[in-house]
Amino acid sequence: MHIEPGIVHGAKLLLSYATAAGAATYVAHEGVRTLKTAELPMMAARAAAATAAVFVSFQILPHHPAGVSEVHLILGSTLFLMLGFVPAAIGLALGLLTQGLFFEPQDLPQYAMNVTTLLVPLFALQALAQRLIAPDTAYADITYKQALALSTAYQGGVIAWVAFWVLYGEGVSVATLANVGTFGIAYMSVVLVEPLIDLAVLAGAKALGRNRFVLARVYSA
Repeated sequence: MHIEPGIVHGAKLLLSYATAAGAATYVAHEGVRTLKTAELPMMAARAAAATAAVFVSFQILPHHPAGVSEVHLILGSTLFLMLGFVPAAIGLALGLLTQGLFFEPQDLPQYAMNVTTLLVPLFALQALAQRLIAPDTAYADITYKQALALSTAYQGGVIAWVAFWVLYGEGVSVATLANVGTFGIAYMSVVLVEPLIDLAVLAGAKALGRNRFVLARVYSA
């Protein structure tokens, strides 16, 4: 989902700074709200685990170019279900930043765009989970259909934001639309894989028994 260097440049980058700032503001708001019922050290530990998972997914696990961007496993829904919204959001932002600082410095000018692309779909995932998963249902008991809906919402959001940035930066043309379409088709393959990862990780957590490091909602409503 990395926007390739040069696609958006100059004054157009200002929009990405604004969207990233808005996303960060919402995460900070949710963080303050979450701290009313959660311990700061535990939230920090979960955020650190999410950061490590995102870095491994982006930098170490297989990824390949597709059209205007790259196809990665992002694990957005997995991190959300296992660790919670705020740790997942922090992990996505810091994992991406760590990769850029130490391994992909050419991606840093696009960081605001890329972090927007990762975080805003997570907001939609949070809202969908509240509507889709009954209050009396533990996350470990969700169905494949529910996991697929969550993954589809998140990955669809990523694709939509990538398409927006590319069309915003390069304008509408046959070549641009073709490249966006190539990326979208390739990326939707991730939708079929991540629900299985979600269910496997949730089942593993349930089998191992209650662990304070994992979000309490995994085990009980």
